[in-house]
Amino acid sequence: MSRSPLTATSALSTALLLALSAPAWAQSHAGHASHATTPTPTPTDALPADDGNVDHSQMDHSKMDHGSVDHAQMDHSKMDHGSADHSQMDHSTMDHGTTDHGKMNHSKMDHAAMGHGVPKAPAPTAPLEPIPAVTATDRLAAFPPIDHGAMEHAPEIHSMLLVNRLEHWDGQHGTGQAWEASGWVGGNINRLWLRSEGERSDGRTESADLEVMYGRSVSPWWDVLVGVKQDFRPADSRTWAAFGIQGLAPYKFETSATAYVGEGGQFAATVEVEYELLLTNRLILQPLVEASFSAKDEPEHGNGSGLNKVEAGLRLRYEFSRRFAPYIGISHERLFGDTADYHEAAGERARDTRWVAGVRVWF
Repeated sequence: MSRSPLTATSALSTALLLALSAPAWAQSHAGHASHATTPTPTPTDALPADDGNVDHSQMDHSKMDHGSVDHAQMDHSKMDHGSADHSQMDHSTMDHGTTDHGKMNHSKMDHAAMGHGVPKAPAPTAPLEPIPAVTATDRLAAFPPIDHGAMEHAPEIHSMLLVNRLEHWDGQHGTGQAWEASGWVGGNINRLWLRSEGERSDGRTESADLEVMYGRSVSPWWDVLVGVKQDFRPADSRTWAAFGIQGLAPYKFETSATAYVGEGGQFAATVEVEYELLLTNRLILQPLVEASFSAKDEPEHGNGSGLNKVEAGLRLRYEFSRRFAPYIGISHERLFGDTADYHEAAGERARDTRWVAGVRVWF
């Protein structure tokens, strides 16, 4: 049978098209095969010219080395990402750091199918092992009964005796000894106070007194005192009613002010101020000022009205312990007014400067 010229021409055209398309088809599949078998990066010109005709859904992306693929040179806009099942891809082996996500069309990706929208399960709050119930034995082991009779409580009654000055002095007009001591017994609020002060010169006692007073704390730093004072020297002994205050003034000045009312309406007062300056933890400098007053003249006792006597001293002590501290120092005293006249008439001096050495102790 003879063929027509049109039929022969169509057959020839079909054969020519198949011959031209065969190398392109082989090259396209050879390029994708090289992605799965060799880690060597594929040049850009070896990729197919039209990626839109490639069905990526049928490709096994898990075996592809995406880290060596330059996705920036690929035209992802022509790829049908909707038909690609990304949930079956092993994204853990992909090098996302080299992927240019800016050129990818994420609006056509099914992120819900990738598992990004699945919330994470909350952390368990219940213990892995159940906590056993607390029993009476457990409570007894944690809170044993207290034997109050076996407990040692601090005593409610305290006491202290402070010998602030126990010294020997050497003055311009002789030598002698002097003392000043105070003690108390009681609690934190109510106390019984004992105070004593005196002086000896040339082997005889020139002055000595003893005060017994009730003290009550009215603030953390101050006590109010009321009681009696007994003078043993000079002249005949006599008794005074006493009341006053003592404590720590601002800037840590130890202050004591006491008024006395005696027989015949005599009124007297004594004010004393001390300060402790710590040169070191053990070396302490102690200035002291003491003044006494009288309301009436008493020639028989050698006291005039007004300001009678002022004593100023400076003592430097070293505390081997808080309970025992020897010291050295200097003291100056002066008599005023009629008191000075009475003493000068008796052959005594109105002024005297003394060097002192002594010890400060407390129990």
